[in-house]
Amino acid sequence: MSGIGRTVVGAPAVFRAGCPDCRSRFVLASAALRLVLGASHRTTFYSFTCPDCGAAVRKPAGERIVELLTGGGVRTLRLHSTV
Repeated sequence: MSGIGRTVVGAPAVFRAGCPDCRSRFVLASAALRLVLGASHRTTFYSFTCPDCGAAVRKPAGERIVELLTGGGVRTLRLHSTV
């Protein structure tokens, strides 16, 4: 599975995800995910730990994924520019 998707609207937020290491597919609660918003698309990503193999997974987050995750209550960290 290449991306993430919210599974149920109106219920407690859970998201479908996949691990690139073990290729497992699973459902994660919003508390299991972290969203990092950077200054560009290259520094904006979401992360989680695979519940099957324990791998730390980090994937890029485009606008739609950011919208889904923030709407689902995922913890968000904003990176500030040091210009």
